[in-house]
Amino acid sequence: MALRTLIVIFVVLGIFDAEADAQSQPQTTPPNVIIILVDDMGYADVGCYGSVYYETPNIDRLAAGGMRFTNAYAASAVCSPTRVSILTGRYPTRLGITDWIRPLAGQDWTEDQVRSAPEYAINPKRKLHTPTNPRWMEHDEITIAELLKQRGYATGFVGKWHLGPEGWFPEDQGFDFNAGGCDFGHPPDYFDPYLPKHQATTFPNLKPRKTGEYLTDREAAEAVGFIRRNKDKPFFLYLCHYAVHSPIKAKTDLIDKYENKTAPPNDGQNFPPYAAMVESVDDALGSILAELDKHKLTDNTLIIYTSDNGGATHFRATDNRPLRSGKGRPYEGGIREPFIVSWPGHIKPATICHVPILTIDLLPTIAEATSTAIPNDRPIDGKSLMPLLQQTGSLDRDELFWHFPHYWWGGKLTPYSILRKGPWKLIRWYETGNEELYNLDNDLSETTDLASQFPDKVAELSQRLDELLVETAAKLPQKNDTYKDK
Repeated sequence: MALRTLIVIFVVLGIFDAEADAQSQPQTTPPNVIIILVDDMGYADVGCYGSVYYETPNIDRLAAGGMRFTNAYAASAVCSPTRVSILTGRYPTRLGITDWIRPLAGQDWTEDQVRSAPEYAINPKRKLHTPTNPRWMEHDEITIAELLKQRGYATGFVGKWHLGPEGWFPEDQGFDFNAGGCDFGHPPDYFDPYLPKHQATTFPNLKPRKTGEYLTDREAAEAVGFIRRNKDKPFFLYLCHYAVHSPIKAKTDLIDKYENKTAPPNDGQNFPPYAAMVESVDDALGSILAELDKHKLTDNTLIIYTSDNGGATHFRATDNRPLRSGKGRPYEGGIREPFIVSWPGHIKPATICHVPILTIDLLPTIAEATSTAIPNDRPIDGKSLMPLLQQTGSLDRDELFWHFPHYWWGGKLTPYSILRKGPWKLIRWYETGNEELYNLDNDLSETTDLASQFPDKVAELSQRLDELLVETAAKLPQKNDTYKDK
C-alpha cells in the first residue's frame, strides 16, 4: 500500500508539474496585430495625456489596460516619412522620403518621367536647393504586412495610405485587403459620397454606400468587417484614420455637444468641430474593441495606437501645450505623440514608460511578438520594444534623429535636422547654420535655448548628427549660389 500510495503521489505531482509547465509555456497561437494610426493627432489630444475638453474614453481604456509612453515620437513632423518608418522599421532618410508625398492622380505622367526628375528642386527665390522627394515607396522595401503574410496572416489596410499612386497602393506592399488607401493626403470630404463640388473624383477604392455616412465611421465598419471575416486565423489590421486631418468637418450632433461644453480657460483646446472629430476616432476604437470582445480575441491581440505627427496648430484646430508648436515644426509639439500598447497577459495594465521611442520601432516589436524574422539584407533601425513592454530590460539605444531638408508653408518653415540624445535635443537650421539646444528633462516646453551656455555639448551633438546623416544616406540641402537677398 505504501508503494502504491507513493506512486499515486508522484503521478499527481507529475500532473501538477505538467500543468504548471504548460501554463509557463508561451502561447502557440500567433497574436493578432492591430496598428491604429491617427492623422495629425497631437500629444495632448487624449484624455490620458492631459486633455480635459476632448473626450476619449476608449483610448483611455486602452491605456488603462496596457502601457502608455510619454516620450514617443513620430519619425517626422509630417505624414509620409512617418508612414514609411512604421511599415519598414527604417529611418525615412534611407528611403529618401523626407517630406509628404505629392499626389500624381489626375496628372499626365509616366514612371520614367517621375524617375528622371532632377535630384534637387531649384527655386531661385530661396537660399537653398532642396532634395526632390520621391513620389512613392519602392516595391523592394519590405513591410510589416509582407513579413506577416509569409507567416500566414491575413493582412488588411483601412484608411489613409499616402505612399504613392496606383501601382504603389497597399495591395502592392503585402496587404490582402484595402479600403480607402490611395495617394490622397487628406479626404476630398468627410461625408459620403466623399466628393466636394470642386473635385471630380472620390476614393478609387472606397465606394460610396450611404449618403451622409461619416468617413471615420465607415473606416471603423471596414475594420470591424475585416476582423469578423478573419476571426478564425491570425490577422494584421492597419487602420490609418484620415481624421483628424483637415478639412475640419464632423458630425453635427457631436459638434452641438461640444458647443454646449465649457472649455477650460486659456487651454487652447476649444474648437468644437475638432473635438467632435477626436470623439469619432475614439468611437471607432470602441467598435474595434467590442468586436474583439465579441469573438473572444481580446486576450490574443496586440494593439498599438499612435499618430503620424503632431497636432496641426497652424489650422488653430488644437493646442499641443505643454509642448511647443505643432505639425511640421522641429519642436516637441511637431514630433511627440500619444503612443499606447495593449496586449492582455503580456503587458501589465496601467503602466507608464518614459523611455524615448520612435515609430521605426514598430516593425521589430511586432516581429518579436509574432516570432517573425526581420529582414537581414538591409539596415533595420528600429528596436523591439518588448523588453520595455514586458518590463524585462532596456533598449540598447540612447539617441534618435530626424531630417527635414525641405521648405514648407510657402517658405515660412526652412530645412532642419534634429538629434535627441538623453535629455538633450539639438535643432540645426540649414539656412542660417544656427543650432539650438534644449534640455527636455528641465524644459519640456523648449523655452530656453542653451546653445550659448553649453558650446561643447552643441559640438558633440552636432558631430553625432553629421555621422547619422551620413550613415543613413540623408540628402542635405545645397547652397543656392545665385540667391540674392532682397
